[in-house]
Amino acid sequence: MLPPIETIIENFGILDEGPDQIEYLIELGRALPPFPEDLLTEHNRVHGCESQVWVASRMDEAQEPPRLSLRGTSDSTVTKGLIALVMALHDGKTAQEIGAVDVFGVFKEIGLGAHLTSKRSNGVRAMAERIQHDAARLLAA
Repeated sequence: MLPPIETIIENFGILDEGPDQIEYLIELGRALPPFPEDLLTEHNRVHGCESQVWVASRMDEAQEPPRLSLRGTSDSTVTKGLIALVMALHDGKTAQEIGAVDVFGVFKEIGLGAHLTSKRSNGVRAMAERIQHDAARLLAA
């Protein structure tokens, strides 16, 4: 189970930039719940990522206002950690809250932004855009 985003940010704050942060990202990826094989579909695949990435989202209507519930996985351990971080920023939020999330601002705050290759940055952007799009679509439905 992923810790709250506030805990993740605090943990990054005590780590040295570089290898320690990458190791923590990998740990976060390992903390993701198992991704059901039936969700490994083209519909859930995130395009624009160098690795294979899947994100499944649904609106939890039991809560008022409804909140987005996310699951994700990748075939890459580092990318899976990036998914965990992006999910921690978005999961359990309303569509309006998701629209206000500044993924790259948080990455910069924790010192991770400078260590992402352009391909990984594009992948993170694709994940965040996909989640924002899903939240808007699910809210409208």
